[in-house]
Amino acid sequence: MPRLTPAAMAGAIAFGAALAAVVDWRARTRHRLEARTAARLARGPDGIVLGAEPIALDGEADRAVLLLHGFGDTPQSVAGVARALHAAGWTVRAPLLPGHGRSLADFAASGADAWLRAARAELAALRATHRTVALVGQSMGGALAVALAAESRDVAAVVLLAPYLAMPALPRVVGRAHPVVGLLLPWFDADGAERSIHDPAALAASRGYGATTPRLIGELRRVWARADAALGAVRAPTRVVLSRQDNRVDARAAAAAVARLGCAERDLVWLEECGHVVAVDRERERVFALTGEWLARHAPAVAPASHRSPTPARDGA
Repeated sequence: MPRLTPAAMAGAIAFGAALAAVVDWRARTRHRLEARTAARLARGPDGIVLGAEPIALDGEADRAVLLLHGFGDTPQSVAGVARALHAAGWTVRAPLLPGHGRSLADFAASGADAWLRAARAELAALRATHRTVALVGQSMGGALAVALAAESRDVAAVVLLAPYLAMPALPRVVGRAHPVVGLLLPWFDADGAERSIHDPAALAASRGYGATTPRLIGELRRVWARADAALGAVRAPTRVVLSRQDNRVDARAAAAAVARLGCAERDLVWLEECGHVVAVDRERERVFALTGEWLARHAPAVAPASHRSPTPARDGA
């Protein structure tokens, strides 16, 4: 067996030291983010972050709305919309999507297929028990709502709040190259939280993780791509609410995506004082009103019915 030259041995030692340093840095980064998240977001006995629980509000009329939260966020970010719609008589379901509102490890193990399956199952359950069903989604929840509306032609109306319909260039590159990026950067801070929510009290109340992984950015890219391909198949009347100060979505590109919706009736409303998470930010009361008005217009209250036969939901993602 040939002996290593001093230069080759020195190179091997340097490579081993560099590899050990990368492994150590990766572990320390993960532990730091996990500790920070655990300190900020206490969890209950069921493992769900306190304040991040699913929302289930039963209304009196035979109409229901599925309300979907965003990437790395929780139903807390749409709770105000849920309460406003419930006060107007709607049955409201705002599920906690898989991997969200739990631990960073749970988040890291989740993905696009699980998120879409969970949202589809919630919609099917509402369609089985209510004559009229509508969809409301914020951020990634808006992209999921587009995918569901495209395959569920009996949805009465859709409202998309800062929907993730235009993925900026850098996240798109990271998402596509996540197997390589993840070797060096397993976790990173989802910076810009103060630009996503301008209202200080709402920012402090957020139950979002504030961290993500390159692979999860790749999963978000899959959701965006699914919604982008589904735009033309949406037939339900759709209102889209965008913020001119959105730091997560290219608002102009998202507005262009709205023009590709296949519905005969669509509406685009601009906000001026919000970041990305519009349902909790400075114009939230306007968001509540815009959502309620659109749904009431296209899905007026009717007398309760005992049951209606469900339309089978499509499976797969």
